[in-house]
Amino acid sequence: MAALGAKVAVVGRNAEKATLAADEIRAVNGQALGLSADVREFDAVAASLRATVEAFGAPDIVISGAAGNFPAPAVSISAKGFKTVVDIDLIGTYNVFRAAFDVSSKPGASFIAISAPQALHPMAFQAHVCAAKAGINMLVQCLALEWGPAGIRVNGISPGPIVGTEGMARLAPTPAIEAMIKQRLSLRRFGQPSEIGDAAVYLSCEAASYVTGTILDCDGGSQLGDASRDCLTPTR
Repeated sequence: MAALGAKVAVVGRNAEKATLAADEIRAVNGQALGLSADVREFDAVAASLRATVEAFGAPDIVISGAAGNFPAPAVSISAKGFKTVVDIDLIGTYNVFRAAFDVSSKPGASFIAISAPQALHPMAFQAHVCAAKAGINMLVQCLALEWGPAGIRVNGISPGPIVGTEGMARLAPTPAIEAMIKQRLSLRRFGQPSEIGDAAVYLSCEAASYVTGTILDCDGGSQLGDASRDCLTPTR
């Protein structure tokens, strides 16, 4: 988005990482601001949005992408651990969007939540994540319903396995597991972070001006079934 001319505020719990991301954008002549806030704390999120407004004006695009994950059988997840993931993913998304509603451009703003295939498909060792992401999907639809009259579109993106992300470092910690996951994908590869960025650009531009309440799957076909079992790879 910065490459397309957007002024970008990067907000993260780790101030150093947020600043580094903003520095990387500025290094290629973009306009960026690095801010620190924990999405679990509404007041901190609201303060970061006020700082964004002071620097760049009312936001046109708001993306909530914070997430927590640690693979574990449900019987081994403590109540605190379960709550932590729900607080980051679901409560955090609500905090970001609720705070952004007060300061965003209306009409015309685009709000985007990052969900996951676990929202629809149960997965072993992911009970906490599945519950949190399912909540995000329903939150997207409810807010789209309520905030549409104000001119705010609310959508979600459900990424599949993406190269170089913290999530895949946890879910595919070895080359063997990574190869197994790729074999199950229709496109037989992991996605690139830029491909999720492109999906967000689409949902935020005029081409998607009539799209709201939608979860856009950008997952290489990961929700279509096990391609290694259900499909034959054609040969020439």
